[in-house]
Amino acid sequence: MTGRSRLTDFLFFATLFCVTFEKVHWQIGGQIDLADVLTILFLVAFAADRFSRADGRFPRTDLILLGFLGAFLLVYLIGFFNLQTHQALSQFGKGMVKFSIHFLFLGAAVAYLARRSREFYWRSLGWFFAGLAANAVYGVLQLAAAESGHDLDHELLSPLTGGASSINIFGAVHGTSVFRPNALTGDPNHLGIMLLLPLLVLTPIYLRLERHHRLRIPLAVLLGFLLVVELATLSRSGALGLVAGLLVLLIPYRRRLLSRATLIPLAGVAVVVAYVVSRRLSFFEQVWRARTQTGGASTSAHFNVYGFIPNILHTHPLFGLGLNNFSVYYEFVTGKTNWGPHSFYVALIVETGLVGTALFAAFLFFVFRRLHDGSLVARALSRIRDPEAHRVWPLVWGLTAALIGTMAANVFYLTMQFYYFYAFAALAVAVPIVFGKRLTRELAV
Repeated sequence: MTGRSRLTDFLFFATLFCVTFEKVHWQIGGQIDLADVLTILFLVAFAADRFSRADGRFPRTDLILLGFLGAFLLVYLIGFFNLQTHQALSQFGKGMVKFSIHFLFLGAAVAYLARRSREFYWRSLGWFFAGLAANAVYGVLQLAAAESGHDLDHELLSPLTGGASSINIFGAVHGTSVFRPNALTGDPNHLGIMLLLPLLVLTPIYLRLERHHRLRIPLAVLLGFLLVVELATLSRSGALGLVAGLLVLLIPYRRRLLSRATLIPLAGVAVVVAYVVSRRLSFFEQVWRARTQTGGASTSAHFNVYGFIPNILHTHPLFGLGLNNFSVYYEFVTGKTNWGPHSFYVALIVETGLVGTALFAAFLFFVFRRLHDGSLVARALSRIRDPEAHRVWPLVWGLTAALIGTMAANVFYLTMQFYYFYAFAALAVAVPIVFGKRLTRELAV
């Protein structure tokens, strides 16, 4: 492997590791995220590596993704003509830059994974989830510091980024603040929804591991830890997504989900939660009531945003108000600045209209179709007695559950427009390409 290839690998893994680090950014002519810097460097290294090899080959999947990119840009550019203010134009420009960087990474990542080995794919998945695990660890440290009267963000992040950030304070019970860790993401709900990916993808992989496999105990500990952090976020959207994803996993793993391998980590989580709750029972009773009530202002905000849809469809039905412009419209209607919709689907319809919504639905269908192709690859690997089939099956089911769980969680929140979702989509779309190579060789023989 050449030095250039090692550098490209490093930038690829670093990007996957950092895609959920929303707070690590700088204001330099606008907000520049660490993940975006790494992505641009990776894209340059990727292009230089391909150019030096005179390699212009790309998988057919990338050609389809290129078609989607062109279609999305066309829809967004048509929506540009619905912009009416300088603020709307500024928001549109930011949205276009972010979308272009993230979608280009999606295409480049699929092409990069397509030329690498199965082991490289598993390493990529590992670095992606390692970044989420690191985020969760920081969330625990952040929560522990807040409980002891310290602001970890102020002490560690602010000197690094020059910006202001802090742990989320949900409210107070008997004069004691209720903290919700947001870790390196911008919101505890973001963290809660992002953690769905390792929880739902790794669970079926863990359940299919051999009893004495070296990763069995580490994965059990990791899944238990991530579940504790998921609960600490108090995210109702995260809980909704987790339930939706687990319902998907019940289809193939309903027996294993009630096995000893599952019950032991859950028992560990229950012990930790019971210990923490028992120390301040009255406090947590109040928090539980606040998070489960359905008539509060927070719940109303999540449902009320759906009321904007008929108004926008009446005025701009086909292409919406323009990319990244819901906050501008929301300020005009309510007077609140810098507020996004509490639903990805509301943002999708309001900002891109019926055409943009149909296009994104087609993109999701494409991702699901690639996962279905991954299941066909797993079945074919089983027929030729490839041992990797025992890993591909749970991988495909886990990715499918994670996608459905994320879609459910975004009914009342919006993370599917964030960078991590495009990284996840790249890993999902690449499955049949990476693991189907041996089948291609077998057919050639």
